[in-house]
Formats: sequence, structure tokens, C-alpha cells
Amino acid sequence: MVSHFNQEERQREIAAFERDLERIKDGRGMLMHALHLAQNRFGYVPSDVQQIIADTLKVPLSTVYGVITFYSRFTLVPKGRCDLSICMGTACYIQGSEELLKETEETLGIKSGETSPDGNFSLSTTRCVGACSLAPVVTVNGEVHGRMTVQEMKKLLADLQQQYGSQSESDEE
Repeated sequence: MVSHFNQEERQREIAAFERDLERIKDGRGMLMHALHLAQNRFGYVPSDVQQIIADTLKVPLSTVYGVITFYSRFTLVPKGRCDLSICMGTACYIQGSEELLKETEETLGIKSGETSPDGNFSLSTTRCVGACSLAPVVTVNGEVHGRMTVQEMKKLLADLQQQYGSQSESDEE
């Protein structure tokens, strides 16, 4: 998954995506498949890619946009290198996920649905990850962290900031 490109890389990725679309365009019901291809390749579904999908599959752009915004798997915003999600399902909410969300938002300086300006962190909420016995649950790049407390969340965030902060500094060297 590549979400930050220089212009030349972006053109190569768009061309590769268009080739992928050409292979599937004649199948029935390929919109979901095309959106998965885009999400996996770009890390989100940018507006120019939505137009390419609409044109190639011969569906209205409004339909493409509607499917993207209906399913939480797809996003219109680039994800950070570290993707955090806090479960707000009933079991997690009762066990304190709202406090975990507040701590995370304050620590990272972003709200749910946003990505940090440096591209290191994205934050979202979800309704259920199917791990209710571990409530409250936080996922980090898909890895489940259960029975989280605010103190454990502070430690996890500090560790992640150190890990992703040092990666971005070493990337710039």
C-alpha cells in the first residue's frame, strides 16, 4: 500500500491500477472488487481514482462515492503509517472505550476519522471487532490490544510515537 507519492510514482501506480481495472471491467458486480484494489494500492480511494473506476466500469461517480462512504473498509482520507482504531461497540463502550478515544485524540492531536499532518497516525472508531470478551479493544494496524485501560493506552501511544517518530526521522536522512 502506498499513500504518499511523488508525481512520477503516482503516475506509475495509476497506470498499474488502470491495468488491473482492465482485467476485471467486463465482470458483473466488479465495483466492490475495484474499490478493494484501489484501497489496497493507494491506502485510500482518491477522487481521481473514483473517476477512473466510474469511467472504466461505466457506473455513475455518485454510485462509486456512495459505496465508498457506506462501507467502513473504504476511506477517502489517506491512512497514517500507524492506523489506530478504537472499538465503540456496546461491550467496549461500557468498559471505557470513550476514555481511550479521548486520551488518544488528546495525545495525537487528531480526531476520529483524521490522519496526523505528518502522515504517521490515523485514528478511527469501529462498532465491533468481534473481541467483546477483551473489552475495551484497540487495534493497531489490525493487531488487537484487549482489556485496555487509560494508563495502558498512554503507554501504548508513547511506544507508538517513539516507534513511528523515529521511523519518520530515519526516513528523512
